[in-house]
Amino acid sequence: MIYRLFLFLFVVTSVSAQKTTLADKADLQAHSIVKNVAFKNIGPTVMSGRVVDLAVNPENPSEFYVGYASGGVWHTINNGTTFVPILDNSQTQNIGDIAVHWQTKTIWVGTGENNASRSSYAGVGMLKSTDNGQTWQHVGLPNSQHIGRILINPNNVNEVTVGVTGALYSKSEDRGVYKTTDGGLNWTKTLYVDDVSGIIDMQHVPGDYNTMFATTWTKDRKAWNFDGSGNNSAIYKSIDAGNTWEKISTKNSGFPIGDGVGRIGLAVYDNNIIYAIHDSQFRRPSSGNTTERRGLQKEDFKTMSTSEFLNLDDKKLNGFLKMNGFQEKYRAENVKQMVRSGNVKPIDLAHYLEDANSMLFDTPVIGAEVYKSTDGGQTWSKTHNDYLDDLYYSYGYYFGHVYVSPANQNDIYVYGVPILKSKDGGQTFTSISAENVHADHHALWINPKNPNHLINGNDGGVNITYDDGANWIKNNSPSVGQFYAINVDNQNPYRVYGGLQDNGVWVGANNAPEDKSWHQNGEYPWKSLMGGDGMQIEIDNRNPDIVYTGYQFGNYYRLNRANGEQTYIQPKHELGEKPYRFNWQTPIYLSRHNQDILYLGGNKLMRSLDQGNTWKAISEDLTQGGKPGNVAYGTLTAISESPFEFGLLYVGSDDGLIHVSKNQGATWDNISANLPSNLWVTRVVASMHKKQRVYATLNGYRFDDFSTYVYVSDDYGQSWKSIGTNIPASPVNVIVEDPVKQNILYLGTDNGAYVSFNNGDQWEAFSKNLPAVAVHDIKTQKESNDLLLGTHGRGIYKTNLSALQKYDSSMVLSNKMTIFDLDPIRYYSRWGNSWSKWMQPYEPNTTIQLFSTVSGKKEVEILTETGKQIQLFYVNLDKGFNFIDYDLTIHEKGRKVLLKENTSIDINKAKNQKYYIVKGKYLIKIDGVEKAFEVQ
Repeated sequence: MIYRLFLFLFVVTSVSAQKTTLADKADLQAHSIVKNVAFKNIGPTVMSGRVVDLAVNPENPSEFYVGYASGGVWHTINNGTTFVPILDNSQTQNIGDIAVHWQTKTIWVGTGENNASRSSYAGVGMLKSTDNGQTWQHVGLPNSQHIGRILINPNNVNEVTVGVTGALYSKSEDRGVYKTTDGGLNWTKTLYVDDVSGIIDMQHVPGDYNTMFATTWTKDRKAWNFDGSGNNSAIYKSIDAGNTWEKISTKNSGFPIGDGVGRIGLAVYDNNIIYAIHDSQFRRPSSGNTTERRGLQKEDFKTMSTSEFLNLDDKKLNGFLKMNGFQEKYRAENVKQMVRSGNVKPIDLAHYLEDANSMLFDTPVIGAEVYKSTDGGQTWSKTHNDYLDDLYYSYGYYFGHVYVSPANQNDIYVYGVPILKSKDGGQTFTSISAENVHADHHALWINPKNPNHLINGNDGGVNITYDDGANWIKNNSPSVGQFYAINVDNQNPYRVYGGLQDNGVWVGANNAPEDKSWHQNGEYPWKSLMGGDGMQIEIDNRNPDIVYTGYQFGNYYRLNRANGEQTYIQPKHELGEKPYRFNWQTPIYLSRHNQDILYLGGNKLMRSLDQGNTWKAISEDLTQGGKPGNVAYGTLTAISESPFEFGLLYVGSDDGLIHVSKNQGATWDNISANLPSNLWVTRVVASMHKKQRVYATLNGYRFDDFSTYVYVSDDYGQSWKSIGTNIPASPVNVIVEDPVKQNILYLGTDNGAYVSFNNGDQWEAFSKNLPAVAVHDIKTQKESNDLLLGTHGRGIYKTNLSALQKYDSSMVLSNKMTIFDLDPIRYYSRWGNSWSKWMQPYEPNTTIQLFSTVSGKKEVEILTETGKQIQLFYVNLDKGFNFIDYDLTIHEKGRKVLLKENTSIDINKAKNQKYYIVKGKYLIKIDGVEKAFEVQ
């Protein structure tokens, strides 16, 4: 059946909601009074982040582009030794696919990751650059959300075919294949299946742009359930460059059809030979094998009667209890008494071992399988007889790529948790994973001129091999870490801790150098604390060696970094209770009133009085009770305790409930009735400035709701006020109070960071050195007065708060410039000099911080204490905060002035041929306003 779906002409218009949001964000940034507040990226880089695509120059493979899932596009011209980000001035860092027309150096980027992960963020449509990323044009498909593939006609840069995966959590008619022939001015939708089936992959025959293959993927993802297969998952073919399509995975084709067809990836060798990898969700047939069992098994207790249980041999029962990790209080004698009294049933012993999360992942499906066609897709046959176990596990939706070598039709590579290669057309496979290659793979490039040269993109960055996977080089210099949570301690220098997507938990000094010197000394300054998906971190403020952290689904540990001891501390439900439910990002909170007291949220709030050794549930279920599905849901996501009073507690859940307890958890009140319902509570924060005050942020991301939900209450949550009114639509992840000024708030969304100077009535957008990236966590460090942003895609950023805390609304009303106090400057004789003529001279700098009520060019004078000029330069100021770099030089006349005022000194030119200021007292003068400072 030929699909002639010229359904409509899609013209990019300014009335699009997505375009309006982008314009609002750009306008807010342009007029923000904090647009000059600069952030510094502190890394870390060695663990990198998730790669989704590669584009390599076929004529010069040392040049290539890397697309990171939520970290933008990076360019290298030295084979990955260094990278430069080229998408930082766009309004997203979320990447689905990249494609380059190498003859014209035109870069096309499809935004919005095409993996259906828990942290796959939506994009803003199609972007195009003709100047290597200096400028970007938004060229359509603003409602696409997630883009699977871009195919550029090698002979016509303006002819582009795009596969749109579409919305992740909701139905959408914007899915399908789109085509432009005028460089993105106009788009035609040429293939549409239904509102839950998008295009996950698309390839054209090498050298034949007219012949294309596309795969549709039917999926239904909810916060509580993910169905990754369906009848309309299929393979399509076009012989007219994507204008019309024919479904070729039909009943008689040999390729699977039906409800169990999951994600499909393609590799095209020529017009005849095509490979497909399929995430089959059909169930495996029963093997019929039985194995001899010794001792009691968990399943035995599911059908055991009370009398049978009471007649069990105590030694045999104790063996089962000990071997399966039951707590010491559960031994044969007292467990039998619990059963005898009717408080516990035999089946409860089986349930005790089945926590609510582990029970979700019993998925005996076929999983990954590879098919091959030798007749252009008319017929297909599976290439292997056995199962490809341990490739996808239960996460086939996260992978889905197969690659064929341009040099040999039988050399193929399939990706999942490991990398597998086959030299016989997929009949047999061997692993080419290595000790320095991260698991979870998403992109591969095979050099057509040297097929042993591979570039690989995975959850841990970029790897390169020149011997077909026998040995790999790691190329991780970009700061693209995907942080879920960060924290800081009180050491000097203070340490920063962070939990990352699939890269564990790390710690490093906030001022650790992010350079290549560690290659020489062999020690990267950040250290790994834990594997898995890194989660929240709490540090004992009495002893920074005691750290609480862990990985997904509530698997937390107490670490003693001094002796390397790790103690597993996840709370366990009582025998006879239903298992606890733990969120992917299970919240923990160390009480500021007593550092031995730790809170942890399942579906109930747990409290430990002894550093996690023992636990007690101090609430009933504080969620809506969960929903049927295969994703943990109905769980707590946020915990906060008032710094004013021990036991004044707040918790929030993933299904929209917020509760407060004013009596250490004895009773709880639901305070979310007047808030939007069913949204994910990302934060509930007890104020550090006012006991009755509490903040809440809600997030609709898992409903494809991109609205901004931020609230404050001044009566313990009995009533709420919305305070996110001027923030461009973007889901909110975190809100934090300034530690000094109670009217200052900091906010992180899926699209950036903001500050308010009036308790949330109005927000200002941060942007300098900070791309439009998801901000998952924000922390302040008291002693240094630093603000730190934990981003999900670009590592960790920091800035100092001193200038912001000096802001007062009267500065605007006074219509005058305010120059903030300068710290004393310590004089060094090495200014302008170096210890070797081969080294660059040391050039000092100080920053003049000020608030200006007007924009424009201004004269900056450096004066002696008596008002005589010794330096003059000009700056362009913006309305708001400004930071002027002064290099501490003086001009020739200034030297003479200083020598005349102090005849006991001499001022000589430094090696860089500049004169520098000497010890003494001076003035800065800008627009008639003076401020004193001192060089000591």
